[in-house]
Amino acid sequence: MRLLTHNMQACNIKGVTNGFPFRVEAEEVMEKQVDFNADFLRNLFPKIEWKALVEASRAMGYHELPDEADSSLLDSDDFLQKFHRALPQLHLEEGAFVCPETGRKFPTALIKCI
Repeated sequence: MRLLTHNMQACNIKGVTNGFPFRVEAEEVMEKQVDFNADFLRNLFPKIEWKALVEASRAMGYHELPDEADSSLLDSDDFLQKFHRALPQLHLEEGAFVCPETGRKFPTALIKCI
């Protein structure tokens, strides 16, 4: 499960009003090489909930993203490389997403089926 996917999911259990962002419990993380595409990253940036991305990436052991980011950073190759590594290359292979409201865990095996 890529962090890109994590950033766009929320708990949809009936009655849950605060189902985003999922907390990540990482057991196994892999990095899979993906071709770098700066235009893709620049276009995707406004759609990303930055705080959720940073928290999830740190839970997966990646601490290179700044706490805050704005569009001015999109001109920085260093920033784009770090953003690229986090968003499409980091994969949660084993672990779970945890609903912030209920604490219910969704194991990666279940998430991969979605």
